[in-house]
Amino acid sequence: MRNENDNGDDEKAVAVLGLGAMGTALAEAFLAAGRPTTVWNRTPAKAQALAARGAVAPPTLTDAVRASRLVVVCLLDHASVHEALDPVADELAGRVLVNLTNGTPSQARELASWAAGHGAELLDGGIMAVPPMIGTPAAFVLYSGPQGAFDAHRGALDALGESVYVGSDHGQAALRDLALLSGMYGMYMGVMQAFALTRGEVPATEFAPMLRRWLTGMGVLVDSTAAQLDSGDYVTGVVSNLAMQTAAYPNFLAVAQEQGVRPDFIAPLYPLMQRRVADGFGHEDVTGVIDLLRIDENQKEN
Repeated sequence: MRNENDNGDDEKAVAVLGLGAMGTALAEAFLAAGRPTTVWNRTPAKAQALAARGAVAPPTLTDAVRASRLVVVCLLDHASVHEALDPVADELAGRVLVNLTNGTPSQARELASWAAGHGAELLDGGIMAVPPMIGTPAAFVLYSGPQGAFDAHRGALDALGESVYVGSDHGQAALRDLALLSGMYGMYMGVMQAFALTRGEVPATEFAPMLRRWLTGMGVLVDSTAAQLDSGDYVTGVVSNLAMQTAAYPNFLAVAQEQGVRPDFIAPLYPLMQRRVADGFGHEDVTGVIDLLRIDENQKEN
């Protein structure tokens, strides 16, 4: 593969397919970095503002794909990626597709196989940012796929945020992306539950700094949980064992009832804690509950 800087502007060019909020932010970042940028969207009107800023907005998807060896795709879902690209598959040979559409590891691997069948290389990505963060130091983007393709185009990809390569297995970026988002949504469920409990009695803006301070302090649990999982030792250094936490957990459900709030966000954890204690692991940290989440082969079949 040629290095992208070998042939001037042609090799610096990038095409962005999909101009929703995120796709538009990606195109804006490439333009801000001085990259010749071609844009396409199923609804052409969405390209007008970018065209006014210097992007090229050709009339067809075929023309957009032909404009660059580097084609960045940011669409709604996996099905929409195929819906857009299948009709132009013959144009993809020799190009690098960077799929930044949210999807699963298996979908990334399927798309990589499909792309290879049409002579293209795929880098699958996971954007760890919201649109306003793109192009700032706060953003980072995960990439998996061929190391050579990543290295050749990292100069362009760095315009979006810190580029983090996570391996040649195409599914790894999606796996990490969805795992990180799962952590975010889990945290946000707790945040919403906390605000629901205090709503009407404590002004939210008054409570927020205290909640943020507490969650920031508890962030150390990420590292301690990781150490426990890697070592398999859920006992050493435990300061609040599972049995004690399980005994106190009904209070979270009770206060929700007292405050007239549904406990839906936090209720699912309690039966898992009870089961782990009943299995004889009450002396361990709560980390052991993770072991209950693994689905065995028999359960998969059912």
